[in-house]
Amino acid sequence: MGIIGAHVLLYTKEPDTLRATLRDVFGWKHVDAGDGWLIFALPPAELGVHPSEGPTYESGVRHQFTLMCDDIEATIRDLRAKGLEVQGEPVDEGFGVTVMLYLPGGVEVLLYEPRHPVAIATLPVEP
Repeated sequence: MGIIGAHVLLYTKEPDTLRATLRDVFGWKHVDAGDGWLIFALPPAELGVHPSEGPTYESGVRHQFTLMCDDIEATIRDLRAKGLEVQGEPVDEGFGVTVMLYLPGGVEVLLYEPRHPVAIATLPVEP
């Protein structure tokens, strides 16, 4: 099959500030596609398919980009220390513990520590 990866898009009124956050706060590797247009390598990813019902869907959400972590309390402390805005305190949702991150330009991203089996655990470990 010819699919080699997934490309995620975040739209913001502050692209340079958001790019700097992804580069400097998250430390993601990147390439410059020209004129400072940074394209980031993401950590391992997985894709879940949800039914089109329930409060998230009914609120207007059709697609969602979330970040997973293995220790949400430590991750929140680290991100706050780096100046990132984290809304409130973590909430146990059953499937995992969640909190919202506010990125530059009004981009909201869910951060969660999964409490369910994760597909990324099936990936080979890099040396």
